[in-house]
Amino acid sequence: MSQRFQKLIDLMAALRAPNGCPWDRNQTHDSLKPYLLEETYEVLETIDQQDDRKLAEELGDVLLQVLFHSQIAAEAGTFTVDDVLAQLADKLVRRHPHVFPNGSEDPVPTNADQVLARWEDIKRAERQADGRAESVLDGVPQTLPALLRAYQIQARASRVGFDWSHDQAGFDQVLMKIEEEIRELRTALRQPPSGDPKQREIESEFGDVLFSLVNLARFVKVNPEDALRRTVNRFISRFQYIERQAAQSGRAVGELSVDEMNQLWEDAKRQPPASNLRS
Repeated sequence: MSQRFQKLIDLMAALRAPNGCPWDRNQTHDSLKPYLLEETYEVLETIDQQDDRKLAEELGDVLLQVLFHSQIAAEAGTFTVDDVLAQLADKLVRRHPHVFPNGSEDPVPTNADQVLARWEDIKRAERQADGRAESVLDGVPQTLPALLRAYQIQARASRVGFDWSHDQAGFDQVLMKIEEEIRELRTALRQPPSGDPKQREIESEFGDVLFSLVNLARFVKVNPEDALRRTVNRFISRFQYIERQAAQSGRAVGELSVDEMNQLWEDAKRQPPASNLRS
């Protein structure tokens, strides 16, 4: 394995060398950002498709991005891939004292929730030692998709007790909050038009509805980003079924009546699961 990894490092260095690839030589940390994001989402899509063979390929593409950034940094003299590996190994040991004893007398976590809470405590101590801000909400990237960021922010707040109880009473309160936010959105929508202020209020209330739905997802242990992505994929698959059926009848999908579309939509929902997966 070490030989394969070293070969990848050498290949990346060769691509960035003066006689290497012009495109690779022109890249910077900033220019590579969209590729890192794209490769990450391709991994997520492959996981959804449960294609293990393709997953290995897509994970390799993510690793390429790590090596690319590391090579750029090495050329600038800021860090190397060895620094990346060393810092990661140190972090894994430091944040798992229940697996790698460090002489601490802290109680040993007995379940995953306690492990996660301990992880956050250690991260908070690291931020304090570095002189960084101490908010429990720090560390959630602003560049995350909004649904996932809302989920992570709520989870961070929950870990310090800012949450409803995780029982039937708390679940009922979460549902009541959603109903409250929908009522407020309905009120905003019914107000007489008044230009931008009304639109801003509608946007604000709509955001509150989404935020409260994310909170419900957290309570029922559903990742809202995954749930919405898979729902979008199902919509695409079913709509494409309508398009195929329309084409078989010699028509474009826009030539179908609403009733015909609805009937075909119901037909699509009854197709075997494999037929409802996006190719």
